Amino acid sequence: MNRRVVITGVGAITPVGNDPGTFWQNILAGKSGISKLTRFETKDFQSQIAGEIKDFEPTEFIDPREVRRLDLYTQYALVATIQACKQANIDKDTFPPERAGVIIASGIGGINTLLDQHEVLLNRGNRRVSPFLIPMMIPDIASAHISMMFDMRGPNFSVVSACASGAHAIGESFLMIKQNRADVMIAGGAEAPIHPMALAGFCNARALSTRNDDPQSASRPFDKDRDGFVISEGAGTVILEELESARNRNAPILAEIVGYCATGDAYHITAPHPEAVGAIQAMKQAIAEAGITPDDIDYINTHGTSTPAGDIAECKAIKAVFGSCEKKPIVNSTKSMIGHLLGAAGGVELIASIMSLNTGWIHPSINIKNLEPECEGLNIAYQKIQANPKYAISNSFGFGGHNAAIVLKKWDE
Repeated sequence: MNRRVVITGVGAITPVGNDPGTFWQNILAGKSGISKLTRFETKDFQSQIAGEIKDFEPTEFIDPREVRRLDLYTQYALVATIQACKQANIDKDTFPPERAGVIIASGIGGINTLLDQHEVLLNRGNRRVSPFLIPMMIPDIASAHISMMFDMRGPNFSVVSACASGAHAIGESFLMIKQNRADVMIAGGAEAPIHPMALAGFCNARALSTRNDDPQSASRPFDKDRDGFVISEGAGTVILEELESARNRNAPILAEIVGYCATGDAYHITAPHPEAVGAIQAMKQAIAEAGITPDDIDYINTHGTSTPAGDIAECKAIKAVFGSCEKKPIVNSTKSMIGHLLGAAGGVELIASIMSLNTGWIHPSINIKNLEPECEGLNIAYQKIQANPKYAISNSFGFGGHNAAIVLKKWDE
């Protein structure tokens, strides 16, 4: 049975907007959401900038008593999911509960809750540690809360694969529907990593940009002068649905997922394989599963983190897969404007790709002033481009050598 999988709703909480429409409007305009970090004092940190969420009011969507029992990453996930379900016209009575599932990923989970309660333990003793510590911090709890909110009793778990987590959650949900294990899946990623401990860890690993005097130009994927990624937070969730189910409900169909592949580098805990073997395999197999060829891909939303090694490896992978194509796909990086949302990146960037298929526009990659020589020959979008793409591929790669590629098709009946 050939079960097709479509996307019927999206939700986004990002540094440039707390809903998908605002997010898209701002990245299409090339607006950066990176600024000086405000949550805590940063004068002793090498990196002092972040993509913080602004003007977020979860109590507009969630009971205030419940909010107090949710880590920030779960709040982001829930609000993004409420947005997506509203667009898809889904509530708890829409589907048989056993045919509806949830896979929301997080690379780190409730790190703010964990570390705040560690301070309580040290300063006030073990009896003062919150009884909600464990269910607030574990990475699967966003999926659990969403399943209870919408009475979804089908496949329900989380994915943890560092910066590829959100993409893996969406890809595995795609397979669940394709293999007839569910008719609808809520999928994506959420992350709230902006805490002194996480910042210190990434700083000391020399992973973050230290362009503190000019935050909006700090995230510069594919630029020769890039010096690391910018830590960010937020959530991106999508509603995946079996095609006939969506048609029968007259649900809005935003795009179709036609291919997905997950691979591993088996090389290094933080560095990508220097020859990008895992990324190449992921893109090739995802394209093959879609039943198309590399020549059919019009647009690539890259992982594009702004790290020295990561950008070069991805450029090598793109050239290896698409170098012989007569038409070079347009390439961009959403992270140039919103920074790196870690486990949420794959969800948010897939939404950017969906928006491109829907509107015909491809957003720019900002801050490329001096192109990295290894990236010469790529068809990079320096300004927004009206290209009317039919097929797009979204890449996500994570520490540990985790790779994911998802192929989307413009919905055309």
